[in-house]
Amino acid sequence: MKMQRRAWMAAALLGLGWTLSGCDAVDKAMKPGFKGLDITGSPWGKQLELTDQNGQRRSLKDFSGKVVMLYFGFVQCPDVCPTALNRASEVMRALGPDAQRVQLLFVTVDPERDTPDMLKEYMAAFDPSFLALTGTAAEIRKAADEFKIYYKQIPTGSSYTMDHTASTYLFDAQGYLRIMLRHEQTADDYASDIRQLLSESKS
Repeated sequence: MKMQRRAWMAAALLGLGWTLSGCDAVDKAMKPGFKGLDITGSPWGKQLELTDQNGQRRSLKDFSGKVVMLYFGFVQCPDVCPTALNRASEVMRALGPDAQRVQLLFVTVDPERDTPDMLKEYMAAFDPSFLALTGTAAEIRKAADEFKIYYKQIPTGSSYTMDHTASTYLFDAQGYLRIMLRHEQTADDYASDIRQLLSESKS
């Protein structure tokens, strides 16, 4: 987790061109009213084109009119990913009818093992509306680089696990990257920021 937090912080500050001076730098970047880090206007995080668990090619344009939660992870993740997806399920329940205007996208960082069938079963375990995205190793790397996501194989005996950034991105209904939420934040924090983005699309 320490490596994940450092990777997330480095990505956020690199993308925004900030200089880190302790945790105060992140606190000052918090926009009043948003619980997460406001990254509106970032020059990165604009392109995403992968294949979902049903074999359909997907891009951010497919979800126009919806707030998108974007998370990178992998099926055999022991605790971080299940926690993130359980929280996302809780957020969807908290949003009530507005949940129909929200889409969770889960991008695997382990395409070697995460087959479409595995991803389909994994998403169904949390919420039937959740979509998992996969692709070739090169496509996954391109997507991760676009969103400044760190991931790396870590050998474990005869197999391996994946170390990866555990933050979640929020896109508004117009498809613009707006908010970065930390893994440590609560479902209430996530739901609050999503509600604000949804309210913007009504105004």
